[in-house]
Amino acid sequence: MEQLKIFVELTRLNKPIGYMLLFWPCSWGLAYAFNFNQDAKLFFYYLVLFFLGSVLMRSAGCIFNDIVDKDFDKKVLRTKERPIASGKISVKRSFLYVLVLCFLALIILLQFNFLTIVLGMSSMLLAFSYPFMKRITYWPQLFLGLTFNWGIIMAWASINNYISLDIITLYASAIFWTLGYDTIYGAQDINDDEIIGVKSTSIKFKENIKLFVSFNYCLVFLILIFLFLKDFGPNFFSMLFVIFIFSLVFQLIIFNKKEANSCLKAFKTNNFSGFVLFLTILSKNYSI
Repeated sequence: MEQLKIFVELTRLNKPIGYMLLFWPCSWGLAYAFNFNQDAKLFFYYLVLFFLGSVLMRSAGCIFNDIVDKDFDKKVLRTKERPIASGKISVKRSFLYVLVLCFLALIILLQFNFLTIVLGMSSMLLAFSYPFMKRITYWPQLFLGLTFNWGIIMAWASINNYISLDIITLYASAIFWTLGYDTIYGAQDINDDEIIGVKSTSIKFKENIKLFVSFNYCLVFLILIFLFLKDFGPNFFSMLFVIFIFSLVFQLIIFNKKEANSCLKAFKTNNFSGFVLFLTILSKNYSI
């Protein structure tokens, strides 16, 4: 039981916000590709597969990130009790878990068409490069956006077997979404990160952090408005989209870089935001 507890802590399975933020973009891509004239069973089957893949890859990513950051984590109050940093588990065993989780994710990936498999394998380069970005650039959140939202393109390709400009546009909007919410998340650790030399957009824009997050969320809004009007028309059912935008505005209102709890609360709101946008896109066959 003690080893199970350590494994859960290591993979953050007790903190679902991480794998849900990886899953929602996948659901957007599926919903965008799905046509109600198609087989609904296939849609929900793929939705389950992408959910399981998100849990597995997020878990593997968390472990690999902790292996790479173990020396940094020891110096940060919020992370010093993580299993690897605190010595509860060895790096060798942790890396074994990474391999097992990636193997299970590969089994799921092989259920899709060849293009999706290629896209999934290529995402590994992004996933395992991300932990090093905070050492070399103030824009690791941008790299996280590229990585975390790759599932949009994979999900679209799993149904259509090609990549379109529209799905790349949706991918771009999701990157700005991630830039916003992860800057909010990183605001919790500004003081510790500056001391140990870790870089982030939270630090780079700390004097105007709300303005920076607002700018990114505005880009999300503008890109999605353009995309939805272009693809779905002016009669597109938009009430859910309004709720999605309000959820972003809510985050801007409540978070304060000097109050870690407010940053965490605003960050977690994005689980709701992701769900609402999924419903928004899924409702594209209906009009007001």
